Amino acid sequence: MTDARFTVLASDRSPSPSSDLGFGIDIGGSGVKGAIVDLRTGQFVGERHRIATPQPATPAAVADTVAEIVEHFGWTGPVGLTVPGVVRQQIMRSAANIDESWKGTDLYALFSDRLGGRRVTVLNDADAAGIAEYRFGSGVGDAEGTVILLTFGTGIGSALLYNGTLVPNTELGHLEIDGKEAEHRASAKVREDHGWSLEKWSKKVSKVLRHYEAIFSPTLFIAGGGISRKADQWIPLLTNQTPVVAAELRNTAGIVGAAIAVDEGLSF
Repeated sequence: MTDARFTVLASDRSPSPSSDLGFGIDIGGSGVKGAIVDLRTGQFVGERHRIATPQPATPAAVADTVAEIVEHFGWTGPVGLTVPGVVRQQIMRSAANIDESWKGTDLYALFSDRLGGRRVTVLNDADAAGIAEYRFGSGVGDAEGTVILLTFGTGIGSALLYNGTLVPNTELGHLEIDGKEAEHRASAKVREDHGWSLEKWSKKVSKVLRHYEAIFSPTLFIAGGGISRKADQWIPLLTNQTPVVAAELRNTAGIVGAAIAVDEGLSF
C-alpha cells in the first residue's frame, strides 16, 4: 500500500523515513515507548510499541531496549529520545526513577553507537512534552510570551518556552516555597499519599502556581500528567491569576517532542 509520502512494507508495520515523518522514544521508569510520528500533525503513524524498562535500568540495558524498539518498526532514520533527568551537552546530569549509573553518561555516544552510528537527540522528558504541547496541543494559539508546562506525577516536571523557544532543564518542581520543594507540596503523588480531595489539593497547586507567576510572569500554564484527565474537576478550583489549560497530547507528548527535536536538529 502506498501514498505520496511513504511506503508500507509487507514485512514491517512502519513506513520508511520521509521528510514528513520522525521517530521518538520516551524512556521512563516503568516503560520504554516508541512510535513513528507525522511531523505535520503530531499524530502517530500506526500504534506505539512499549517494552518494560529493564531492571536494573542501566544505560547499556536501556540502550538495548531502545534498539529493539527501533528494529520493531524497521526505522532507519534519526531517533529522538527522552530521559527522566537533566541533559546538558548530551550528558546526563541527574537521574530520576532510573538507575544512578546514568549520571555522567554521554547520551549521544550511548545511543548513537547502539543504533549503528545514526543521528540522535536526547532531551529531558518534560522538555519534550512541552515542545509537543506547544506545537500541536494546548499551546497552539498562545505563542507569545512565556508558556510553562507542568507535569503532575511522582514529582512536578516542567518545560518553559518563550515565544516557542525552549529554555531547557528548568526543573521547577525543585523550587523551594516556604522551605519545601514545590513537588513535595503539590505533586499528584503527595495528594495520593495524604488522601487529599481535589479541592484541598488544588489549594496546594494554586500556591505553587502563584510562586511561579511571581518569578516568570507566564501567559499560560499547561497542566499535564495523569491527573490532567480530571482537569475539569480541579482546574476551575485554582485561584492563581494566569490561565491554566489541560495538556491535550498526554502520554504521547514525550514521543512527539523527541521526534520534533531530532528532526529539527535541536541541541541540549
